[in-house]
Amino acid sequence: MAANGIVIVDKPQGWTSQDVTAKLRGVFHQKRIGHGGTLDPMATGVLPVFVGRATRAVEFFESAEKGYEAGLCLGRVTNTQDTTGETLEEHPVTVSRADVEAVLPRFTGEIDQIPPMYSAVKINGQKLYQLARQGKEIERKPRRITIHSLRLLEGDDLRLEVLCSKGTYIRTLCHDIGTALGCGGCMSSLRRTKAGCFALADSIPLETLIAAEHPEQYLRPVDSLFADLPAVTLTEEQVKPCRNGAAIPMEGRGRCRVYGPNGEFLMVGRFRQGKLWTEKSFFEV
Repeated sequence: MAANGIVIVDKPQGWTSQDVTAKLRGVFHQKRIGHGGTLDPMATGVLPVFVGRATRAVEFFESAEKGYEAGLCLGRVTNTQDTTGETLEEHPVTVSRADVEAVLPRFTGEIDQIPPMYSAVKINGQKLYQLARQGKEIERKPRRITIHSLRLLEGDDLRLEVLCSKGTYIRTLCHDIGTALGCGGCMSSLRRTKAGCFALADSIPLETLIAAEHPEQYLRPVDSLFADLPAVTLTEEQVKPCRNGAAIPMEGRGRCRVYGPNGEFLMVGRFRQGKLWTEKSFFEV
């Protein structure tokens, strides 16, 4: 039986998100695999991977909030905005932890962020990192993002805890904080602690998945992604029109998880004008 579901991988350092999905195609013997949100190779942490029919749910995950813990290195500016890059500037650091905490409110809430050159953002059909590798730098338009919370964690080093919207570059956040402090800065480490409804406590180390005799035991059902939606169970008579994509007369509001009488997850539905409509089906054809 083909593998289907969501596995929350604790991505190791040095792997790209594409490396992880490529490896898991072999682990699960399944060609249909996708991930929910790219992580840089230096980053670790929560990487939801969608297997089989669950790949149909990736689109619902794209706008999910993300949580991170990031190391902030002050006094150094690099071309990649992290410590893996080429150093462009170095400055003495005279700021205190209190000085860092004092600038953080400037970066909280809705802010504009200019995507870094070393990113997968496309301009005129070309990815920025491809241009950056050619030594080119082009003008980028700011993008509106939301930093829901930003705080400095306890400890001798400077580590930031960030909860943010889709499209936020933590590297750029570190760079911009360094600029605001007058000494420059870059990101020294990154760990994703949360992605949508999934957290580090839900994640499985990649090496565990690779070594597992039965890796499918770590797959979560696709409806776990929609746990915050109310559930609706159809009668046997209602299942057929549902499978055919027809609307079912039913009162309700908003979106819901829809199940058959046997507990099979059928679809994400939406109520509209006294009917239940299919938003995305997940049943086995």
